[in-house]
Amino acid sequence: MIAIDVLKWPGVNQAFIVSFVAAVLLTLAVIPYGQRRKKGQTFTWGEAMLASTYAFGVLFLTYGVVPHQWIDHADKNLGWSKDKLMLGPGQILKPQSLGGWNPITLQYEALRDIIVVLIHAVFFGLNVFVVIWWQNRGKEVQKELPVSSYGRPLVKKA
Repeated sequence: MIAIDVLKWPGVNQAFIVSFVAAVLLTLAVIPYGQRRKKGQTFTWGEAMLASTYAFGVLFLTYGVVPHQWIDHADKNLGWSKDKLMLGPGQILKPQSLGGWNPITLQYEALRDIIVVLIHAVFFGLNVFVVIWWQNRGKEVQKELPVSSYGRPLVKKA
């Protein structure tokens, strides 16, 4: 019988998973708060300090802790280093130096770094989405006026 102990398997890292989920949830937690708050309502000094501390904490978590936990997991648990070569399934990516066809020697460390860049891109996109949502909250969508056969907007008489 083959049994995999999830806590021992190198593909699971609790620190990375918890930090990733926490970063996503804390980033999206701004939306319910923004739905309750009126646009244009001024912040008190204390609210501004709390909001800036919260924003700093979320950004530190998303751009500092999560990528670090992935790099730590890839280095220690998965063993992705410069000396571990990516050969692919059936050694399809075997480099020429080892008798293969590929002129490029690919290491798992490069894949680790590409995943870190993707993590940064995902969180950057999520942060841009939240900022745009925050700026556009409470805006009323302006309906277009009906257009006459001459292409001019029709205006109701007062």
